[in-house]
Amino acid sequence: MHVDEIPVAFTPPGGWAGEMPPPILAGCDTTLADGAIDMRGTWHVVDVSVGDDPQLKHPSLGAVQRIEQAGDRVTITAAGIIHDMRCDGTAAHGVNDVAEFDKQTPISVVATFEDGVHVLRPVGIPIEVRRRIDGEQLIWDYIGFTARLERL
Repeated sequence: MHVDEIPVAFTPPGGWAGEMPPPILAGCDTTLADGAIDMRGTWHVVDVSVGDDPQLKHPSLGAVQRIEQAGDRVTITAAGIIHDMRCDGTAAHGVNDVAEFDKQTPISVVATFEDGVHVLRPVGIPIEVRRRIDGEQLIWDYIGFTARLERL
């Protein structure tokens, strides 16, 4: 099945709870786009730091993210949300869903792959969320912290 045949997924009203929803891109055979980094897998947060300070009790420790990819498309399922995007630098094809913090505030986020980094830029907000591979770990630079994740 080609990636374009799979409908865009969205967070259900109020977010999902309990067991993670089924994979979105299951059965897709589209190869990754040129310039895409391979982040596919289910990851869990093993380390969090704020600047140079380790955070031993951070709420993200132990959190799980499932990342699926095909072509320039990335889906991230975690913490009650499903963010499905094309990494083509447009708001129209980026994340057009709801924010994780309340599962109801609309967000629009531009997604790209830049020099081996998956970059998310919320429209109208001067921040970036970045993911990159470092050896066997996924590095997730989020608002105010950096997390290291390992595959489950």
